[in-house]
Amino acid sequence: MTDIYADTTFEQVDTYSGQVAARLDRLPFTRTLWRLVFLISLGGVFELYDLFMTAYIAPGLVRSGLFGTTSGSFFGISGVGFFVFCTFAGMWLGCMVFGSVADRLGRRSMFTFSLIWYSLATAAMACQTTAAGVDLCRFIAAIGVGLEQVTIDTFLTELVPPQGRGKAFAFYQFIEFLIVPVVALLGWLLVPISPFGIDGWRWVAMFAAVGAVAAWWLRLGLPESPRWLSLHGREGEAERIMRDLETKIARDIGATALPPAPPSEPVVADGKFSELFKAPYGKRTLVLSLFNLTQTIAFYGFGAWVPTLLISKGIHVTTSLQYAFIIALANPVGPLLGIWIADRMERKWQIVSAGVGIGIFMMFFAKQTSPAWIIVFGVLVTLFNNWISFVFHGFQAEQYPTRIRARAIGFVYSWSRVSAALAGLLIGFFLHEGGTMGVAMFIGAAMLVMVVAVGGFGPRTLNRSLEELSQ
Repeated sequence: MTDIYADTTFEQVDTYSGQVAARLDRLPFTRTLWRLVFLISLGGVFELYDLFMTAYIAPGLVRSGLFGTTSGSFFGISGVGFFVFCTFAGMWLGCMVFGSVADRLGRRSMFTFSLIWYSLATAAMACQTTAAGVDLCRFIAAIGVGLEQVTIDTFLTELVPPQGRGKAFAFYQFIEFLIVPVVALLGWLLVPISPFGIDGWRWVAMFAAVGAVAAWWLRLGLPESPRWLSLHGREGEAERIMRDLETKIARDIGATALPPAPPSEPVVADGKFSELFKAPYGKRTLVLSLFNLTQTIAFYGFGAWVPTLLISKGIHVTTSLQYAFIIALANPVGPLLGIWIADRMERKWQIVSAGVGIGIFMMFFAKQTSPAWIIVFGVLVTLFNNWISFVFHGFQAEQYPTRIRARAIGFVYSWSRVSAALAGLLIGFFLHEGGTMGVAMFIGAAMLVMVVAVGGFGPRTLNRSLEELSQ
């Protein structure tokens, strides 16, 4: 096919980008788009596998003699605390520094690169025999996870029409959270033993490495983002992908062709990092940075500390792992239920409602002594944490234009990695000083700040096109 856009000028490219955006936004949500959402979601499982693997293999690292529960200095490389620090430091670097690469080289390219990066580094970590080697490989692998996080949020936002964006992110999170009970189960079964003479934690790590390769292979059929292609002068490729999507979706609904796209406005193609701090994006950047600093305190402060919080309530370590596994089973349920509300309630108010719920249920969780009620309120905190998770990934991606979307997501999301690293230290402090109730009050205070920031200053995004939000 002749590339009819090969000789277009810069201004014409801007016009064509607006046409691509309008054509994407008028697509009905059929099985063709659901298939793309599913393929993109497969890579997301390694974000949570990696995050929760940190908590579940830590006892195995100590058991193998490579690490100690404490170290002689704050940054002692043989302490579990430094292993956790390497995880979040790598994720921060992947988000903050490498996130912008997806704006220059493309969404699909970064998918492939980040998954292979993560797989190789995690496999190498499973083979290390020193604490320094484990820490280094962990740091490198986490960079790949951070880059993957940014790319998924960017890619999904650009492919899915406004009327289905909430459902798409809820479904993506449902797929992602399916892995949490898996890693909890693997940690419970494998970490205390050494199958075939190999430390159990190494088996848990190798599952992640092999799974990442499988996800990469399954996603080879993903197209590049037409929005990104059109903004980078590759109109011929964008047109071929758009026509293929339109043909398949028309076939899905039993039509010979889709109706014409509505009139569109030209799209600005040249983006700079400094835009994040100028109107209209400056306030959004501040709100989302503050949001990411606070939401992670609840998500990581509860999810990754459940076994320890239960032990602090006097529950035996083996029983606490069983309770933690039961609570972990609730993780996929939250996004699955959220599919029904995702595109019916304004996203900022979903975040506010979930934050209030977390604060209340954490207080109830801290007061319980009955095993049944401990599990009930633990499940409720988990469900409301997941509600925030599936909403905010799309919420923050919607607020920036295609030309700077990946670097913007990378910047604001990187603050969650800083928060997660600090939260571990702060949770430990409040647990020591005030027990489980001290942790609950700390998480409640973080949720109060988050609710005020998002509820008071967050924009409305429901059913609005990306281009409209970028004006």
